[in-house]
Amino acid sequence: MVEKFLIDSNSFMTPYRQYYAFDLVPTYWEEISKCTSLGRLVLLDIVKAEIDKGEDDLADWVSRQAGFVICNHISPEIIGKYQEVLQYIQMCGLYKEQALQTWANGDVADPWLIAAAAINDYTIITAEVPSGGLSVKNPNRNAKIPDVAKEFGVRTNNLYYMMRQLGIKI
Repeated sequence: MVEKFLIDSNSFMTPYRQYYAFDLVPTYWEEISKCTSLGRLVLLDIVKAEIDKGEDDLADWVSRQAGFVICNHISPEIIGKYQEVLQYIQMCGLYKEQALQTWANGDVADPWLIAAAAINDYTIITAEVPSGGLSVKNPNRNAKIPDVAKEFGVRTNNLYYMMRQLGIKI
């Protein structure tokens, strides 16, 4: 099966703001654009909405990419898995109440990304890194996608991994 990439908003926002500005490295964005037609790049509808809120060049670029697969997070399967993700955050003992409160906000994409990836066998592309050293003796106040995704058998990786898999060179 061909690997499909579910892209976290930070995997577009961080390069746009810090590494690959449109005016300095347009080739990066052109290469990503070419890959959208492959059907391997997936945006969760709430991630697209988060990017759109920026009302900037990145939002304009994303809107022009007709080849992105847009995944609607409102499906019975994804909602069911989302509830499991939140229940895990609440019950596992590794996180403080603050982590659950943050992730339970319906506008926060992280638990929805994990749920959609689990249901559709996507690899999440994110700039987040695992917390490391999670312990019930010292619960964390922030949940990280790679840590929680691992519990649900969801693969996560970074932007460079995706670029290598798609043969993107700039």
